[in-house]
Amino acid sequence: MIRRFNKKRQDNRKFYRINERIFASQLRVLDQEGKQIGVLTRFEALQKAKELGVDLVEVVPMANPPVARIIDFKKFLYQESKKKNEEKKRSKISETKEIRLGPFMNDHDLETMVKRGNKFLEDNDKVRLIVKFMGRQIAHPEFGERLMQKAISALSNSSKLEREPHFEGKQLIAILSPERKKVNETKKENQESGEKEI
Repeated sequence: MIRRFNKKRQDNRKFYRINERIFASQLRVLDQEGKQIGVLTRFEALQKAKELGVDLVEVVPMANPPVARIIDFKKFLYQESKKKNEEKKRSKISETKEIRLGPFMNDHDLETMVKRGNKFLEDNDKVRLIVKFMGRQIAHPEFGERLMQKAISALSNSSKLEREPHFEGKQLIAILSPERKKVNETKKENQESGEKEI
């Protein structure tokens, strides 16, 4: 029977030596708040951890001497996973989401599309606005241009214009990118208005 290992899963895991599994004779020890206690022998560090009823966790094995923390191991793992999640959120790759509009679209439909656009911008994604002209509609580009300007100004609270409206064939295209400060302000306003309604 051949066992297949998921390499990705294995690589993502980080292993820590704890308590008696730590082999270094000297350790630079940190307390639960991350403040430095000093350089202790392995025995002294283990004694200190036992007195406090927590674990001794080797956090930087390659340092000289290795760095260990006196902390509850479960709490330590929770803090580490929290850090990883925050890093993932910060490094989220922004995508470009498309919103298609018609040159003769009514205000209600435009409002719906603007709401969708705001949601994309809040999620840190770029928005490509496309006004598509069908058949003879291209004879009146001013309607599409007017609609595009309406959409851009409606989304201006949470975005900045990255690419001016321009024609590509029978499509009028503009690209908006999220402006973090504005997005945060918009989120706050939305939360406050939601609270007032309740």
